[in-house]
Amino acid sequence: GSTDSSLDIAKNYKNVKIFSKTFDGFGNLRNLGAKLSKNDWILALDTDEVISKDLKNEILKKPLNPNNIYSFSFHNFYNNRLIKCCGWHNEKHLRLYNKNKTSFSKNLVHEKLLEKDVKIEYLKSYVSHYSYRKTDDFLQKMIKYTTLFAEQNKNKKKSSLSKAIFHGLFAFFKSYILKKGFLAKKEGFIISIYNANVAFYKYLKLSEINKKNKCF
Repeated sequence: GSTDSSLDIAKNYKNVKIFSKTFDGFGNLRNLGAKLSKNDWILALDTDEVISKDLKNEILKKPLNPNNIYSFSFHNFYNNRLIKCCGWHNEKHLRLYNKNKTSFSKNLVHEKLLEKDVKIEYLKSYVSHYSYRKTDDFLQKMIKYTTLFAEQNKNKKKSSLSKAIFHGLFAFFKSYILKKGFLAKKEGFIISIYNANVAFYKYLKLSEINKKNKCF
């Protein structure tokens, strides 16, 4: 469950109901939330994501088509600075949908809305994403997501120490050079180092879990 003050904040609102469930993947949790909702239309947001007034007004004024799923941009911040490099700029995610038409994949991590038999429509406005405010945020998310990646891909993907090193080095090169992380100076370097560590530990943990299960 939540380890910050999200639950305490939610309890202050009379129109909010709180449910708890053992974690079995982000995809399953999103689908459970949609199932428990009394409305058909779902806007899926995390606690560190803030919808802009423009996006709110755009959604309210738009005649939503149940056969469509809606995508919009994410503005990603680190240390209260909008990051326009490292692959963080102008990300688009599918988050607005009718629960009777589609659902999220059942992935443990990096879950996505299923696009079968629906049409994607792009909205003009954006969500602000404040995922990383301090160093601990990077470390906590790295531990969580690398572990989930290894668990999700065990016995499916091959890995080794050499592959982990390659993925880590390439992730830094891609983030800092190809995605122009150097333009963001200190923040760009820190983000690129983080991306490299995530890539390295994803494949290192995958190698360890495969060996434990005597696969690959």
